[in-house]
Amino acid sequence: MKVSEILAQSTKAFPSLEIVPPQRGLTKDELLESIAPFMEFSPKYINVTSHRDEYEYREEADGSFTRHLVRNRISETTVCAAIMSRYDVEAIPHIICAGITKDEIESKLDNLAFLGINNIVALRGDSMAGEKRFTPTPGGYRYASELVEGIRSYQGSSLYRRSRGLDTDDRFFCIGVGGYPEKHFEAANIETDIANLKKKVDAGADYIITQMFFDNKVYYDFVDKCRAAGIEVPIIPGLKPLSTARQICVLPESFSLDIPVELTDAISKASKDKDEVYRIGTEWCTSQCKDLLRHGVPAIHFYTMGRTDNITRILKECF
Repeated sequence: MKVSEILAQSTKAFPSLEIVPPQRGLTKDELLESIAPFMEFSPKYINVTSHRDEYEYREEADGSFTRHLVRNRISETTVCAAIMSRYDVEAIPHIICAGITKDEIESKLDNLAFLGINNIVALRGDSMAGEKRFTPTPGGYRYASELVEGIRSYQGSSLYRRSRGLDTDDRFFCIGVGGYPEKHFEAANIETDIANLKKKVDAGADYIITQMFFDNKVYYDFVDKCRAAGIEVPIIPGLKPLSTARQICVLPESFSLDIPVELTDAISKASKDKDEVYRIGTEWCTSQCKDLLRHGVPAIHFYTMGRTDNITRILKECF
């Protein structure tokens, strides 16, 4: 089922999850066992992140260097297929502009259509290590709005569509995009960033999932500004519980976000007690979740970052 249909048919808020594809060497059964604790809470869908290809240069016998592709993770499409083979849950791959051409993206869409996966999260992706600004791959997309437009225009195999009774005007893929309540770090201001977000919606995005935030007022203000700008699609809040003291430094640097002083002070005071830090982060996120539910959000998306215990605690408290 498409996320747009899930949102339209749901009578109460529901949880969704985001996982990172496993490192090579992990088996399918190990992957599925790692997410089994979440299934008790009947998440409507699980997002699977995508990572751009990495390369390394190896010195040859003659002293020259050759470039080699390094694949450290199982592909998001493979992970989605594995999840849906066992669990009654939609699995949603991320597709990014970074490091991939338009033709390669179309090939991904062919594979997804073949598997019957009709939900996608479309993102620009990060710059390469060492790059100050994002550089598109030759033959690829520069902006997420262009990627959304490309996915939206994808028609897939005419035979595939006819076999399912789809007209050429039917939308096969439901597309989610990212939103930044505290603005993307490259945007000059929040107004410019929301204007860019509207371009993604106008290109055909069906819903928005926000970057993590730790102050719900930031989310409420963001939604108000989006509505004032003419963005009407659902805006799903994204949450992540802090789990280590180091994250109060790492997350703002990595994601260009603020962490409330009350939370940073509490984490700092407990920094030598890992269990206490874990508890504080979990309880803060639980409070955020309960407040969002009281305010009538359509769903809440959790960035698991490979952890299950803190997320399942929050789900038990809130859902």
